[in-house]
Amino acid sequence: MIILLIVIYLAFISLGLPDSILGTALPGLLGEYSLPLSAGSLLSTVIMSSTVISSFLCVHVIKRLGTGLSVFISCLMTGGAMLGFSFSHSFYWLIALGVPLGLGGGTVDAALNNFVARHYKAHHMNWLHSFWGVGATLGPVIMSISLASTNSWRSGYSSISIIQLGLGIILLLSLPLWSKVHKNSQSQNRNEETSSSNKKESPFKIKGVFYALFIMMLYCTIEASIGLWGSSFLLGARNFTVENSASFIAFYFGGITAGRFLSGFMAFKFNNNQLIRLGLIIVITGIIGLIFFDNPVSTGIFIVVTGFGLAPIFPSMIHETPRRFGETHSQALIGYQMGFAYIGTAFLSPAIGVILQIWDVLYFPYILLFLAIILSVLSEILNRKKLNAPVNNRTIGIG
Repeated sequence: MIILLIVIYLAFISLGLPDSILGTALPGLLGEYSLPLSAGSLLSTVIMSSTVISSFLCVHVIKRLGTGLSVFISCLMTGGAMLGFSFSHSFYWLIALGVPLGLGGGTVDAALNNFVARHYKAHHMNWLHSFWGVGATLGPVIMSISLASTNSWRSGYSSISIIQLGLGIILLLSLPLWSKVHKNSQSQNRNEETSSSNKKESPFKIKGVFYALFIMMLYCTIEASIGLWGSSFLLGARNFTVENSASFIAFYFGGITAGRFLSGFMAFKFNNNQLIRLGLIIVITGIIGLIFFDNPVSTGIFIVVTGFGLAPIFPSMIHETPRRFGETHSQALIGYQMGFAYIGTAFLSPAIGVILQIWDVLYFPYILLFLAIILSVLSEILNRKKLNAPVNNRTIGIG
């Protein structure tokens, strides 16, 4: 099943590509249509809202179609939507195309996360999310090269759509591999469900679920807020130049990507809960460093340290879901967790900007510290709850 694992890694690179290009394309896109910045917010909200919806509903799609076919169709949706972006000559078409772009992305995210959580070991989950970081890094690079060579955002979207549709061909060829794993999983799950005391229980009634949902929401609020408002903090509170602030935010995302790659190796020695706890300690240390050390060098270092600490939290939370709550409900619960994560990214993170506008950007690390402390408390409460999920250590024998 090494071939299938490679396909999954490629799919996560592909998932990261469209997630990061809108911000790079917006100046040219809005300028071409003579639109205000609020139009960019509207487009982003449509995409993210569609992603939230698909995350909550994906369990029904995947149950009917299976993981492989769901990912294939979703890849075609995202690739087709971005190709449509490159040919669109009306902002209203971009809004319409934002719906399948968001729906496809949310389904792929939830489906692949659940598949890896159920069938692969923890180090693969961390590496999977580091490959998302590779895609998120390459997206703006491809868009920047396209802007420099053609002076148009359209060529960037068309280039990435070709990559997405090319991956769709690979996913189509890999469908027999997904089907084989899916059949084996169904056979084993039938045996497990006969002995599971909560097989008919609503996922929301399982002990500890709401803690997990709010942990994911708070985590993504912190991660996205640093990416969204970090430059404003560095410029307004620490007197960074525009170029330096942009560079250190890029280093912040690099810290997340590198941290997840390293966490994959650490997962051989530490379990998911230990990696989450260690990550939170590093996050709080980094934020406290931002508060008490205000010179440019230390500020930049602690921004990167915070990103490094955030790295293992998301993948470890996802990978722990089947063990905590049982495989019967894992797809639904991972979909719900992804939905809450996107709520943090799409709605709570922008809300912090409103708070900073009322107060002052100087208070940004204090808000982050408050959120990180709540996140740590909820995580420890969840770790200490005695969950009664059926434990299944089955994984595909890779690594």
